[in-house]
Amino acid sequence: MGLDRKISRRKFVTGTVALGALAVVGGWSVLKKSSIGRDIENQARELLQDKQVQYLRQMVTSDNARSRRIMWQAAEAMKSPQVRLRPLNEKNHEKVIPVQDDSFFDDGENHIQYSALLDNLEPDTEYEFAVEDGDKASTWLPVKTAADNKSRFSMLIFTDSQSSDYSDWRNVAQNARKRHPEAEIFTNLGDLVDNGEDSSQWRAWFGAIDGIIDHIPFAPVVGNHECYNRDWKEQLPMAYLRYFNVPENNSKDFNRYYYSFDYGNVHFSVLGTVEREIKGFKSGLIEEQVEWLEKDLQNSTKPWKIVLMHKDVLQYRIARMPERKEGFSEEGQIFMPIFEKYKVDIVLTGHLHTYRNRGHILQGKHDKNGPLYILCGLAGNVRYDRLWTDHALDKVVAPQPETDNYMTMDVDGKRITIRCFLPDGTKLDEVEVTK
Repeated sequence: MGLDRKISRRKFVTGTVALGALAVVGGWSVLKKSSIGRDIENQARELLQDKQVQYLRQMVTSDNARSRRIMWQAAEAMKSPQVRLRPLNEKNHEKVIPVQDDSFFDDGENHIQYSALLDNLEPDTEYEFAVEDGDKASTWLPVKTAADNKSRFSMLIFTDSQSSDYSDWRNVAQNARKRHPEAEIFTNLGDLVDNGEDSSQWRAWFGAIDGIIDHIPFAPVVGNHECYNRDWKEQLPMAYLRYFNVPENNSKDFNRYYYSFDYGNVHFSVLGTVEREIKGFKSGLIEEQVEWLEKDLQNSTKPWKIVLMHKDVLQYRIARMPERKEGFSEEGQIFMPIFEKYKVDIVLTGHLHTYRNRGHILQGKHDKNGPLYILCGLAGNVRYDRLWTDHALDKVVAPQPETDNYMTMDVDGKRITIRCFLPDGTKLDEVEVTK
């Protein structure tokens, strides 16, 4: 979530966000800042002790029709880790995939982590894999590749899952998966956790989506909360960058901050909007992305182009702050002309913890020829009750006071349908884009 420069992000976080019991400050429903609860920490430790392989996850690659990256944590260092891969139920066609040690140190802990790239796969094919270490092996898990130009697939969309104990995140994500088992891929548009250095929060976050992230590929987006340390001071998003090995962007200074990938007949451009949080450590993220994004969109031959980003493109007035004007955010001013130039179809954002469907916008006004812009809400329990004053470009606003939500995106040839749901499955909104 973000405000203009009259309230610094650090002061706002310290005063309003993050971990513990709900409090009401000046009419805003917020979370008191405290350390994460013992129940979550104990749960995380129990999960680590339960078995050797933990937080197994599938990551998107640049070409999801022919490859998939597998990552996991381990309770103890593995002696001879490997991944065994085979077409579904074809024991006579197994092959062994080498494993890379991606262990790292953060938050006072040594995180034992491994990864393996499954490549040279056949498009639109079902595989299964297992992690092995000597005579020990995990259960077999599915890998389903995309088709080269698959005209039909479904995606789950979440954002801002940062939470006090991640039970809301678990509830939203798991129920979304149960209601939409056909989903082949999912994303979270940033602020995955409330504090990017807090390892116990990452364990709770991963544990909440067990059975999802190990079955279908994940496309992460970095948010500003991934850039805070234990003292709520800005830092580089070190844990995020280590946990999620996403496609290369050929950047010397900002590898994994932004990337792109293809899934079926859609090209996804994923932006990293954390320039302000990391500028004390290194600068140039926005300028570099502008150049990269133009080339990325220009070079794509996919019929659909979708952008995923954390910070929103609009600027909202804030209740009881008349000096803050309605308009476009810094990110909107920089990137929206590029989206229009290369005819991006849909832009999905987070950050403000509210669901807003703005319809199609072109040159600052509603126009059916512009991209569809949707602010995707929240999937955790950090809420800002009635904080934002409605924007003139808002077409659909979630009922207030706002709760968490999730979204689906169904791609079907020349039509994409996006729906927004409450955690219990109640549909809030539906919008269709056609070519």
